[in-house]
Amino acid sequence: MSTPTETALARRWRLEVNMGTAEVPDWQLCPGITEFEWSAEPNHENSTSYDSDGWAENTKTAQEWEVVATFNRKHTPDQTAYSPVHEKIRTAFFAYGEDHNVHLRYMDRNGLPEAYEGKGLPNWEPQGGEYTDLDQVQVTFTGNGPLTPITNPLAP
Repeated sequence: MSTPTETALARRWRLEVNMGTAEVPDWQLCPGITEFEWSAEPNHENSTSYDSDGWAENTKTAQEWEVVATFNRKHTPDQTAYSPVHEKIRTAFFAYGEDHNVHLRYMDRNGLPEAYEGKGLPNWEPQGGEYTDLDQVQVTFTGNGPLTPITNPLAP
């Protein structure tokens, strides 16, 4: 294996939404992404005892994750329908219970090993703007359960 010398680009991320079911997934691209960020913050609690000889000890007790994606809203050429993936996210925002969950995965679009899957609760925030601006929406997915590392489906 050669030594890595190239810098990865932020646009390497690809977001997909399961348009099918858990039993028969139908992964489809979330088109038009212009910004993408994710985090998975652990919760550490102080577990120091007298046995540590004065050194602090910590224990990971929980973890939460979040994905923030901004995308250009896509519609059909005759302006009669939006992207089905965008619509799934938007309608989930207004739903309750299991229908509020969006099953998503994101991965390195170049096939490098980094890839994750989970269910997130969407917060749909239209960005507005001036008359010359594109119609953009920022969606924050708050993790609902685990964020699982997966094998990148785009890997060679």
